[in-house]
Amino acid sequence: MLPGLSRRALRLVLAATTALLPALVTTAPAAAAQSAGFAGSCPASGFVSQYYSDSHNGIDIANDYGTPIHAVGDGEVIDSGPISGYGQWIRILHPDGTVTEYGHMYQRYVAVGEHVVAGQRIALMGSEGQSSGPHLHLRVWGDRTTNHRTNPVPYLEARGVELPCTPGSGPRPVPLVYPVESGRVVSARSADGRLEVFAAGADGVHHAWQLAANGGWSAWESLGGPGGAELAIAPNADGRLEVFAINGDVLQHRWQVSPSGGWSGWESFGTGGRDVAVGANGDGRLEVFASGSVGVFHRYQTAGGWSGWEGTGGGPAGGRLEMEKSADGRLEVFALNGEVFEHQYQTAVNGGWSSWESFGTGGRDLTVDHNADGRLEVFASGPVGVFHRYQTGASSWSGWEAAGGPADSQLTSERTPDGRVEVFAINGSVAMHTWQTGVNAPYGDWVGFGEGGTEITATTNADGRIEVFGTSRAGVYHKWQTGFTTWSDWVWLNNTSGPAVD
Repeated sequence: MLPGLSRRALRLVLAATTALLPALVTTAPAAAAQSAGFAGSCPASGFVSQYYSDSHNGIDIANDYGTPIHAVGDGEVIDSGPISGYGQWIRILHPDGTVTEYGHMYQRYVAVGEHVVAGQRIALMGSEGQSSGPHLHLRVWGDRTTNHRTNPVPYLEARGVELPCTPGSGPRPVPLVYPVESGRVVSARSADGRLEVFAAGADGVHHAWQLAANGGWSAWESLGGPGGAELAIAPNADGRLEVFAINGDVLQHRWQVSPSGGWSGWESFGTGGRDVAVGANGDGRLEVFASGSVGVFHRYQTAGGWSGWEGTGGGPAGGRLEMEKSADGRLEVFALNGEVFEHQYQTAVNGGWSSWESFGTGGRDLTVDHNADGRLEVFASGPVGVFHRYQTGASSWSGWEAAGGPADSQLTSERTPDGRVEVFAINGSVAMHTWQTGVNAPYGDWVGFGEGGTEITATTNADGRIEVFGTSRAGVYHKWQTGFTTWSDWVWLNNTSGPAVD
């Protein structure tokens, strides 16, 4: 991979319009909120800065710029775009005939005609239009004709949502938090939507972060910590990211002291090993797995901190580890070394673990992702290319199928905004990628993605675009979607090389 031009942050240009918001014909009293026609979901985290009244036709939920906005309930998007007063808006028609309306966002994820589900992220909070600061203006209409409005507070309460609320709370299940790819370079989004990336050099761990959601990058910062480490990262239940680093001598961790905030120093987390992976349980507790010379061990968050290290009953010695989450919320761990591939899984959400089970022969590296329908899909590389297998049911798997691709490559995967899995592979000679030709569908041919390197990881920006980080002995490069089918060139972050990664 060769560095190219420096990145320019992508900015959304709002279209001007002279359209007027629908006139308010009649105002229904607060007590006239319709009886619940569906189980609701929290629209956004934050505090109610202005309530419904005769002079204010909805409620304002204030929070930071870029806070995710979620659909209150299942329904069809009937408006999505620029509008006078709001800057941008989204309106959703629900099965009971009511309409929820969302205003002032700076980024929309849904289009007219799309079906959404309760809790689905539909936009990011902004301050567009007539607004004095970032907030969600939530309005509720009794029907799609906008002939009467209703107070959103009792409307939400009738559907099981009380304000202030946390997305995922209420009668609808908490959205699944899927584990992030582990490796020598890892990336995850802070609570405010900004990507953070960590890369392991011989002299320790280095860190860079987006200056704004979907925007440009800071310079690299040296953090010290274990040299030549394998890394893993995950969000705590309150949104604070936590990163883990292991080498042959030591395992350490550090964490954000507040959501989207600064970081603690390194603290000991265990002795050394080969690899580390971390995932969030359904109740938000983190669970960490580490491999070593005698198998795989784990520890997990408790009400008072962390458990001690416990054996997992085996697992491949010195294995590469990845975690994923089944459609019902159970964590699953996959471990691969040069001779054997095994996996184990929780027997219940937040529960104990199965015995290790054979999953195939050995290989070089692995990546695990989930289809749009929740079925897991596993890719593994070896001396003749990449192979994959996938769930055919809740507990059944296909056989291994040859997928082509670079031999003995490092692997990563990510999901496109419409739910298709995309896989990236890199070895010392070439980088390539392949993607599903449709949702839950087979894969197309491998396509060149750049020159060779040593490690690769993929993540998604707050606006859904995939961003890929590749490492080499010269430093860390990145490449991002400029649209949903086009890509930038490979470039340094903030015109600086970052650490060399062997």
